[in-house]
Amino acid sequence: MGAAGSKLEKALGDQFPEDERYFGLENFGNTCYCNSVLQALYFCVPFREQLLEYYSNNKNTVDAEENLLTCLADLFSQISSQKKKTGVIAPKRFVQRLKKQNELFRSYMHQDAHEFLNFLLNELVDILEKEAKSTKSEQETSPFKKAANGPSVETNVPQKEPLVTWVHKNFQGILTNETRCLQCETVTARDETFFDLSLDIEQNSSITSCLKNFSSTETLNAEDKFFCDKCSSLQEAQKRMKIKKPPQILVIHLKRFKYMEQLGRYKKLSYRVVFPLELKLTETVEDNDREYSLFAVVVHVGSGPNHGHYVSLVKSHNHWLFFDDENVEMIDESAVQTFFGSAQEYSSNTDHGYILFYESLGNNNKT
Repeated sequence: MGAAGSKLEKALGDQFPEDERYFGLENFGNTCYCNSVLQALYFCVPFREQLLEYYSNNKNTVDAEENLLTCLADLFSQISSQKKKTGVIAPKRFVQRLKKQNELFRSYMHQDAHEFLNFLLNELVDILEKEAKSTKSEQETSPFKKAANGPSVETNVPQKEPLVTWVHKNFQGILTNETRCLQCETVTARDETFFDLSLDIEQNSSITSCLKNFSSTETLNAEDKFFCDKCSSLQEAQKRMKIKKPPQILVIHLKRFKYMEQLGRYKKLSYRVVFPLELKLTETVEDNDREYSLFAVVVHVGSGPNHGHYVSLVKSHNHWLFFDDENVEMIDESAVQTFFGSAQEYSSNTDHGYILFYESLGNNNKT
């Protein structure tokens, strides 16, 4: 970072806690999609703290198998334990492991940051679940328990509850898919979990209006009629999606890449979509008025889906910073709105907010 690094260190001054670190990440040839998401996750404080706790609990395990979780924990530990406040770190081990794990990320072609985030969170959950199962099976090698001075008796094996890891606790929310039969008024509800919400976008709109559209009522008729169990036949129905349980960290993915049949390819939508610094979930959420605060944005830079660049903006201790691979600089809060998108179809501004990270204001996040 050189002169830029010392300039940042000077800018940080005493406005930030002594133990906070701001490190750029080296790019290994089109790995900006990875770097931008890693910066957003590093500044997701509860996630970072739990990952560092995981690292300290497992670092002395001699026969520990290397996986994406251990590589990520190692990287976050490297950043947080640096003597200097700023600098550059090469996430080489993590990127190598990622490429080994998933062939999608092996090429040097432009990758999608949202696909990477999705893959990473699901992979971390899989690893934590496997570790929890193996610990449990070591503790209970058999469902049979030896009775004192008597034969083996089978204990009551409780119904398995789905394992809730610290990744779930941070990112998982629950959606309810409600379908109301217009003939008998019976409501059928189906719950599903999510780590992020993918929202369709429109020109000159806002996150609030995108969320309203997401949970708007849709009528199922003609060829799309719903099979009602109570009526035992296909009926017209109304369907809507609501957030039953909002997550602690709400991740919103804006669907900026749309397949255009007339073009025979994907096109980037550079629409202006306003994302507020404070977000209220009201109409979208079932019996819950949750408030959120924006703390990170992954930005796609470029005019198309198959090329371009990713950068990220993060909020740390009430200040905003801009991360572009190795480069880190402080920015003014007002600069965030330059990433809303373009009000005109053709614009020289190609830097658009793509993934938004909001923390619940009920959280003890110190950002």
